[in-house]
Amino acid sequence: MHAQSPLTAKDTAIDPERPGSQSALRRQNQQRILSVLLSGGPQTQAELSRQTGLSNATVSNIVKAMATTGTVSTEPTTSSGRRALSVTINDDGRVATGIDIGRQHLRVVLASTGHRIIQEKSIPLASGHSAEDGLRTASDLLDTLLAKEGINRGALLGAGVGIPGPIDRRTGTVVQGGILPEWVGINLQDIFRERLQVPVFIDNDANLGALAQVKWGPYRAVDNLLFVKLGSGIGAGLVLNGSLFYGHVGVTGELGHTTIDEHGIICRCGNRGCLETVASTSMMIELLSRGSTETVDTRLITERALAGEIAVLRVIDDAGVAVGRALAHMANLVNPEVIVIGGPLTDLGEILLEPVRRGLTRHAIPIIGETTSICMSSLGDRAEALGAAAVVLAQPGLSRTLVDHT
Repeated sequence: MHAQSPLTAKDTAIDPERPGSQSALRRQNQQRILSVLLSGGPQTQAELSRQTGLSNATVSNIVKAMATTGTVSTEPTTSSGRRALSVTINDDGRVATGIDIGRQHLRVVLASTGHRIIQEKSIPLASGHSAEDGLRTASDLLDTLLAKEGINRGALLGAGVGIPGPIDRRTGTVVQGGILPEWVGINLQDIFRERLQVPVFIDNDANLGALAQVKWGPYRAVDNLLFVKLGSGIGAGLVLNGSLFYGHVGVTGELGHTTIDEHGIICRCGNRGCLETVASTSMMIELLSRGSTETVDTRLITERALAGEIAVLRVIDDAGVAVGRALAHMANLVNPEVIVIGGPLTDLGEILLEPVRRGLTRHAIPIIGETTSICMSSLGDRAEALGAAAVVLAQPGLSRTLVDHT
């Protein structure tokens, strides 16, 4: 008879109902694996081992058992040039929704438990819309997407909602400083939950954009990442040591209100010369609209820049250098491995990235400038909605229900 290998400390878990039992250990380890798959999508067994802290052998055994019951499926893949086994949660009919509400747009996505985008749609919103208008439009669009897929509202696990403004996490209310002043002081958690009749999770859109990079994008192995949403407002989301960083009351990453020119124009926040008064898409549009009879928007800015129009390239260059300067101050403080630029100008690629890098390198500590990677988001303007859906899928109760059916 072969002696059983002793359990390592990292494979040990405690069940509050049956402390120390093998079934309790197996159940909790299954839950740990499912939590990673729910929040981050398909993973190799090696990635699951790294993220859960379980040994490769333990992960392999649990995955085999869950594949037998139909909870997950596996398929061969390659990782770092080596053969590997990718693990995916099988869709069970339940879905999460991610809702991104901007100053002039609304995007809703439906995601399955297997991290598959089932439906998504973006529509315009009237500038200056109220919270009630935004909520009603979001709810109607959500119902439309559910009906299109024949999904009953009862299959909806919850809704993640991103808005372009700071949120006091103690109260769930929008605070002064966002680009939706009509929403200030409103408890979005309560009104969205009452309307949608599902669990609701509210967050700043830049935080959700950062989360999307490490959950849906190519940065799962990155522990320290800074995401910048460059749009009508400029905000940043921080992933530090693998988790979103919220600070004391939840108001972090307000990059757009970094002072760039102390003699500049007054910002909507009341300060003078903030980054948003220099580098936001609103300012770019204002500058390029002077003397023009054509309606300028971000789409036109991108088209003209790609066509090499000198005035547009100069406006983008000035904005990029200013953004890089502001990012240098943040990078000097938190030393991120990667800075990801998102928002409606991602199609510009190097036209925008090059001046941002120039600004960062000029104002950051040399070793920070040399070792910090700056790139465009591969998720485009979907990032915030995808991050919102990821928040729903990451809720602990969901992995427990999946274990119950294993």
